[in-house]
Amino acid sequence: MRSLLFSLLFLGFAAIASGQAILRVGDFVDLKISGVPVDEQQQVNNVYTVDANGWINLPYINKMKAAGVTPAQLAASIEGAFRASKIYTNPTITIVMGPTTRFVNVGGAVRTPGRVPFTEDMTLLTAINAAGGFNDFADQKRVRVLRGSKVTVYDVRKFRRDPSKDVNVQPGDKVEVPQSFF
Repeated sequence: MRSLLFSLLFLGFAAIASGQAILRVGDFVDLKISGVPVDEQQQVNNVYTVDANGWINLPYINKMKAAGVTPAQLAASIEGAFRASKIYTNPTITIVMGPTTRFVNVGGAVRTPGRVPFTEDMTLLTAINAAGGFNDFADQKRVRVLRGSKVTVYDVRKFRRDPSKDVNVQPGDKVEVPQSFF
C-alpha cells in the first residue's frame, strides 16, 4: 500500500514536471529554442509571463495564447507558428514552468491585510481567516471580490450560517472588506 502511494505521488509530480500542468495568467514560462542559429536563440530564449489576457508576446511571431494549455501544447503551437511564418524551418521549443506561487490579496477591515498564499480549496471565508479574520469594524454584509474588471459583493454572514454557499476564490483575486459605519 505504501509503495502504491509513493508511486502515485511520483507519477503526479512527473506529470506536472513533464508539462501537464495548465498554464494560467501570471505564470512564468522559461522558453528555450533550438534548431536555429545561436544568435537567433538569444533573441527568443527568455522567461515570459502570461499576461492578464492569457497571452505571451514572442519575438517575430507576436502573441501566442498560453493560458489554458499545457507547456507541451504551447511549445507545439509556437513551433507551428514559426514554421507557418517561414521564420524557422525546424525549431524545437522547450518550455519549463516557473514557480507557481499564487496569491489572493485581502485588504480592508481584516486583522492582517496582505497577500495570502492561494490553495486550490480556498474560499472567501478561508482567505479572510488567513488574513487574521475580520477586525472589530468590519462590514461583513458588503465584502467585495475583484476578479479582473468584475466586482462581486457578498454578505459573508450567509456563508457562516451555511458554509456550502461560501464561494471559491482564484489566484489574483482581490478581497476588500469595508468598514461598517456603525
